[in-house]
Amino acid sequence: MIALRLLPLLTSGLIAIGSFAQTDLEDRLRGLEDQRRIIAQQVTALTARVDSVKLAIIRRDLQRIGLPKLGPNDELVVHVGHMLVYDEKHEQAKWTAHIASPDLIEGNLARIDSFLPDPLVRTGTAVTADYWNSGYDRGHLVPSADMRWNYEALKGTYLYSNVSPQVADLNRGTWADLESWGRRYVDQSKRRVFVVTGPVLRDGLPTLQKADRKNEVSIPEYFWKVIADLDGDDPKAIGFVMRNARMDGPPISYAVTVDSVEALSGLDFFPALDDAIEDRIERMSDTRIWYPDGDPLAGEVPPIPAPLPKGMFNSTQAKYHIGKTVTICGTVVSSRTTAKAKAIYLNFDTKSPHEDFYATIWRNNGINFSYDPETWLLNKKVCVTGKVTIFDEIPRISINNEKEVVLYEEAIR
Repeated sequence: MIALRLLPLLTSGLIAIGSFAQTDLEDRLRGLEDQRRIIAQQVTALTARVDSVKLAIIRRDLQRIGLPKLGPNDELVVHVGHMLVYDEKHEQAKWTAHIASPDLIEGNLARIDSFLPDPLVRTGTAVTADYWNSGYDRGHLVPSADMRWNYEALKGTYLYSNVSPQVADLNRGTWADLESWGRRYVDQSKRRVFVVTGPVLRDGLPTLQKADRKNEVSIPEYFWKVIADLDGDDPKAIGFVMRNARMDGPPISYAVTVDSVEALSGLDFFPALDDAIEDRIERMSDTRIWYPDGDPLAGEVPPIPAPLPKGMFNSTQAKYHIGKTVTICGTVVSSRTTAKAKAIYLNFDTKSPHEDFYATIWRNNGINFSYDPETWLLNKKVCVTGKVTIFDEIPRISINNEKEVVLYEEAIR
């Protein structure tokens, strides 16, 4: 009976204790969430301070060694993440300069796509009315993706001082691939690169012809880019030149020496470097040194320059001849035998899975070869003849016998 009388008291006590414990846990949770909020605010503030110093280092190093030589009438415009000289006559930058740093690897800010006039250009810049529905893309000179690690730097890439009229097939094609090529090096090497970019400007260029245009924006015939790794004891540099048109080849097809870009643009790159170092890196043309160890694209080579003699085509042109019997030429950069497919695959110019074309030798045709094609053809320039088909969106030719494979030097005789 006593126990029964105590039961309501014990029950009410447990409820009170449970209520107290629940309230205590909720208070603890609110306290921890407040702490987390404060820490997040501190991290945000500290990140902003870190980024500010990183950007200050970029500006310092650009001005120290990364800018082309300024002309007598050049006015340097300094933005948070890049610098430029504006050409009022052509209403676009004469050149832009920035540093693509390893910070871009983790950068995940979204595109802004809100272009604005540049308030720092004293003479004024092009505006939206000049480009909208003009038939040309607003081509970034400093890629926005290189600055997606800092919002202020990213915003600067959407100013019209950083824009030049580009054919859509170039801007969204090989030019974009070139920008990715530079970022790939930064990603794989974890090293920063100095990048200078610009159009080739001259008198007599056509302009964007829009009835409501506000400015006469010249349409360049060519664009160029210079990429340099200047940190450490083994600096290197490479240039690229592309026509303002659709370019079918991979970026390395358009690699040139920095000296060549200087001759084309009239600029003097890296004048602050020691003369011997400047001379050496500006003569470099070998793209193979731009593939760090472990790079999945290592080993790729430029396709044989088109047009090829005797009606032959290079690996990037194969896609235009689906269903036709033609001769495709290129360098066999990798080969492999697959047991599942029972075939030998010969990748031309670029290794799988990035190749533009490959040749297949089915196992039952192996007896038609006096040599082992998997090893003997590796690293050789060859031409294969057959019907171009497509598999998994990649053009290919199936080879039946060794008469359908000829060394390039013999094919062009």
